[in-house]
Amino acid sequence: MLAINAGMFVVEAAAGLVARSAALLGDSLDMLGDALVYGVSLAVIGSALRVRAWAAFAKGISLTLMGLWVFGATAYHVLVLGVPRAEVMGVVGFMALAANVASVLILVRYKDGDANVRSVWLCSRNDAIGNVAVMLAAAGVWVTATRWPDLIVAAIMAGLFLYSSAQILRQSLRELRSDELRAADAALHSH
Repeated sequence: MLAINAGMFVVEAAAGLVARSAALLGDSLDMLGDALVYGVSLAVIGSALRVRAWAAFAKGISLTLMGLWVFGATAYHVLVLGVPRAEVMGVVGFMALAANVASVLILVRYKDGDANVRSVWLCSRNDAIGNVAVMLAAAGVWVTATRWPDLIVAAIMAGLFLYSSAQILRQSLRELRSDELRAADAALHSH
C-alpha cells in the first residue's frame, strides 16, 4: 500500500499540474501523506501504546496541514488559474480510485483499531472518497466548462482532511491520557 500510494502521488501530482486541477493536486498530496502514514504506522507496530498514540497525533497534525494547504491552493486556483482539463482529471481519478479500493479492502478489518491503525484506515477511506469526488469534479468541469466543480471538490476534500485529523487527534489524545492514567495507577499500586 505504501508503494501504491507513493506511485499514485507522482502520477496525480504530474497530472494535476498538467490539468491545472486543484482537486487532483489535493488528492496527490493526500496520496503522499498516506504513503508517509503507512511508513510511520509500519515503524511503530508493536511499540508501546504511548509511541503509537504519539505517531497518530503526528499524523493528525500532518492531515491538518494538508487540509490547510488544499484550502490555500483552492483559493489560488480561484484567483489565478483557468479551467482544468476534465479528461485528465477523470482518467487519473479512476486510476487512483482503483489503487485506493485495493487499499481499503485490505484495511477494512482494521478500521476500529487503536489511533495509529485507525489513522491508516481513515486515510485510505478518504482517498477512495476523494477519487470519486475528483471524477465527479471532472464530469462537472466537462459539463459546465468552468473550474467551479474542481474548486468545490478541492474545498470538500480539504474539509474531509480537517475532519479526519480532528478524529485522529482526539483518539490519540484519549489514548495518551489513558496510558498516563494506567502508568500513574501502576506506580501507585507498586508502592
